[in-house]
Amino acid sequence: MAETAKALYERLAIEREVYIDRAEDCAKYTIPFLFPKKEANGTTKYPTPYQAVGARGVNNLTSKLVLALFPPNTPFFRQDIRDDVLKYYESKPEDKQEIEQALVQREQTAQKYFESSQMRVSMEVCLKQLIIAGNALLFFPPKEGGIKVYKLNSYVVQRDFVGHPIQMITCDKLAINTLPYEVLGQLDIDLSTKRGDELVEVYTHITYSSKDNRYYSYQEIEGKQIDGYEQSFPADVCPWIPVRLFKMDGEHYSRSYVEEYIGDLKTLEGLSKAIAEMSAIAASVIYLVRPNGVTQPSKIMKTKNGGFVTGNKEDVTCLSLDKTQDMQIAKMTADAIESRLSYAFMLNSAVQRSGERVTAEEIRYVANELEDTLGGIYSILSQELQLPLANTLLNILSKKGEIADVPKDIVSLAVTTGMEAIGRGHDQQKLTVFIQGIAQIPDAASVVNWEGVARAWANSCNLDTTGLIKTAEQIQQEQQQAQMMAMAQAAVPNATKGAMDAMNQQTQGGSESNG
Repeated sequence: MAETAKALYERLAIEREVYIDRAEDCAKYTIPFLFPKKEANGTTKYPTPYQAVGARGVNNLTSKLVLALFPPNTPFFRQDIRDDVLKYYESKPEDKQEIEQALVQREQTAQKYFESSQMRVSMEVCLKQLIIAGNALLFFPPKEGGIKVYKLNSYVVQRDFVGHPIQMITCDKLAINTLPYEVLGQLDIDLSTKRGDELVEVYTHITYSSKDNRYYSYQEIEGKQIDGYEQSFPADVCPWIPVRLFKMDGEHYSRSYVEEYIGDLKTLEGLSKAIAEMSAIAASVIYLVRPNGVTQPSKIMKTKNGGFVTGNKEDVTCLSLDKTQDMQIAKMTADAIESRLSYAFMLNSAVQRSGERVTAEEIRYVANELEDTLGGIYSILSQELQLPLANTLLNILSKKGEIADVPKDIVSLAVTTGMEAIGRGHDQQKLTVFIQGIAQIPDAASVVNWEGVARAWANSCNLDTTGLIKTAEQIQQEQQQAQMMAMAQAAVPNATKGAMDAMNQQTQGGSESNG
């Protein structure tokens, strides 16, 4: 008897448990509700951390990743005609222009669909899961649209030796009254004994076939495979995309970003709790009265402000803690840890140092240095998130008939954000140094191809140079016009001088005849 999807899910979930425990631990010191424990529900009261550095760091890093990977109003990918095909269209410029225009329209339509389907919100949820848990699974519902994000405790995945996903199983809990009628007809469920809001587990099993390079899926409820819900997808446009933050050879799942700094977060949590509790104790006011003293506390309490009472001031003292030095050591340690975490999570407090004179260049340099530390994350996300996402978006829009079909064998798809943006930023820095150096060398500017420099600068800024940089024909035409204007201006004084000379000669001739 073949193993059911539920039995396979439970068997594969054993290896996943250690990653779930780490994710719950990471969420505990950052944002607890992002990855709660299994028994948590909508009424669960989550513990509040004593420090907010973890939560600020996760939110700040998520915002930076979302803006870097999916910039607003800008496609995060680009489609170009392949180099080997481009030679064929050199003799057909009209066909080439038509294909390029279609590719640009496909990119713009995909970007509009990405924004209108609230996929940006789903990407933010996905990236928060990656930062805290290291793993997430994306699903593109064919009818509903948008993206559904599965947490690590709702799916299992198996990968081959190079990290390619070969098997995935998801577990959804749906109310009985939300199941389609044809599905209920296949299940052995007595609806008379079940409540409509009672939950059933729906397992979706997705497997990869190397024979035809496709994914096949089916759904199972109560141990029974549901007929009519079998599907298959080409591997490059599969609507199930398992995402991980780091690539770990030999492991089906990834570690998280927070896990790398969990030691500092735990230490800061303990110190923050101790400092908060000690501060509360130090803030309380307790008076001590000498037992055999002449001062009566009852009279002091009854005396009005500014009144008089019989007593001795040495009989009454205020309780104080002699722990100031110890609290200062704890505060200094906590500040040092918070500074390290600020750098790790790219908080603004780490970018701008404390001081009266902090130049903008210094801030920009530190910000770029911190941004470069995310290069490894950008690399894997471009391959395992952005590229599959772009292919799936284009496939969905193509099936809906909202974009023109372009043969896959003549175009190439490339990600233009993330790691690519970091590379352009480094190119821009090199160009800046080059231009500053050229300006200091006498007569060196005359041998520099400024048109090439301008195009390289525009490429480093990811700008289309159409209409921005003059072509060689435009420059030649302007030079010709300038020469013609110079010749015309030079001709005007000569013509004026000739007319004046002629007039002078006529004047002289008339004077001689009169004489």
